[in-house]
Amino acid sequence: MPRKIKIFDTTLRDGEQCPGASLNTEEKIEIARQLARLNVDTMEAGFAIASPGDFEAVSAIAKLVKGPRICSLARAKKEDIQAAWDAVKHSDKPRIHTFLATSPIHMEAKLRMKPEKVLKTAAEMVAFARSLCDDVEFSPEDAGRSEPEFLYKVLKAVIEAGATTLNIPDTVGYTTPDEFGKLIASIIKHVPEIKKKNITVSVHCHNDLGLAVANSLAAVKNGADQVECTINGIGERAGNASLEEVVMAIKTRKDFFDCETDINTKEIYRTSRLVSNLTGMLVQPNKAIVGANAFAHEAGIHQAGVLRARETYEIMHPADIGLTKSKLVLGKHSGRHAFADKLKEMGYELSEEHLEKAFKKFKDLADKKKEIEQRDLEAIVADEVYVVEERFVLEEVHIDSGTNVTPRAKVRLLDNGKAIEATKEGAGPVDAVYKAIDAIVKAPSSLVDYTIQAITGGTDAQGEVTVRIKKGDCIYVGHGASMDIIVASARAYLAALNRLLAA
Repeated sequence: MPRKIKIFDTTLRDGEQCPGASLNTEEKIEIARQLARLNVDTMEAGFAIASPGDFEAVSAIAKLVKGPRICSLARAKKEDIQAAWDAVKHSDKPRIHTFLATSPIHMEAKLRMKPEKVLKTAAEMVAFARSLCDDVEFSPEDAGRSEPEFLYKVLKAVIEAGATTLNIPDTVGYTTPDEFGKLIASIIKHVPEIKKKNITVSVHCHNDLGLAVANSLAAVKNGADQVECTINGIGERAGNASLEEVVMAIKTRKDFFDCETDINTKEIYRTSRLVSNLTGMLVQPNKAIVGANAFAHEAGIHQAGVLRARETYEIMHPADIGLTKSKLVLGKHSGRHAFADKLKEMGYELSEEHLEKAFKKFKDLADKKKEIEQRDLEAIVADEVYVVEERFVLEEVHIDSGTNVTPRAKVRLLDNGKAIEATKEGAGPVDAVYKAIDAIVKAPSSLVDYTIQAITGGTDAQGEVTVRIKKGDCIYVGHGASMDIIVASARAYLAALNRLLAA
């Protein structure tokens, strides 16, 4: 019988620590609900003591989301652990995850603690966590660069203190698959209490050398029971092990790993798009599993092979991750019922209000484009649904630009229903539009990032614009989609400014 590998998702904690990926409470809840549909075993909802907003988000997720275990991270300090418990105690499956560094460089340079003090503190803080919660996970931070003998001592001590899961992190992505696999095997061999007490062995790998997924899978092959990962592999620095890559590797190569997960893989693509839309972290086209080119074939010999037998060049079926080929051709004559059915098939359950908004946007697009593809619909949902309440709404944008012409933009916005206009010149048409919007909105910020992607092929493709703006230490993300990239750019910038104003 295949061994069960638990999936611990930390998109909402480690993933959100990726620069520019900040999420508000409502967005975190939206992602948490989707992670529950994906059927992750545990979700790390945040770092409760980090800020009042993080505490609020973890607490709300613990109250509202059912199914997975809900976990909060905590440093090996009583105040951190208490805050984590106060946030997750509302869940019917709460977990406290505490950590303390064990590598020589971390103990000396960061903690300024002797190994004996680290050993004592780890045991004491795990015992305190266990006095509050029956499910306690402990991580020896930077385990990949820790002295093995000292690591064994710490792990034995925290098991004795009540830890139920031991997470072995490659915190800085330093190890290679061979090294990391051997480390997991050696821990299981030299800490016999793991088997005696049925302790879960977990791994948490970073991608600094591009080896996070490979290291995680090497750990699974050597006895690890849980993999900690994030959607799209987002996270600090180069990111974390990618959930979709780990899960589909185990599923596709079940013959090699002799393992399985409980992940509902048909929800993978939708989860990836949701996280990308809400964080503003775009998925590169050649990204494994969920990239736009992951199931695309351009070479003639590849196309011929796939047409004769899919397995010649596709080792996974697109439907396995939730990419479905529509049986309905949606266009300007399609009705509301067909539109709603297609969204439901794609996994979107919209309220009547949001469905009406999305349908109106669909009809507007269908008047300009012959056939509406699945990615067009995803952009419509992202553009119309995943937004905060809009104070400013784009009513009109007009551009004068061209060869030997200084670009000029005239913009009309509705401010709570009242029309306000501004005209500005800029270095380019988008610059002029943004200056005109700034003149109306008057919300000082700096533009951190501006990205355009074609949603589908062809000259009638929609352009999807993602912008990030910054005020103080906070980043706000906005999306906009339109066949006119100037309009898409204006919508994206306004969406980000509305988020800033709402905050």
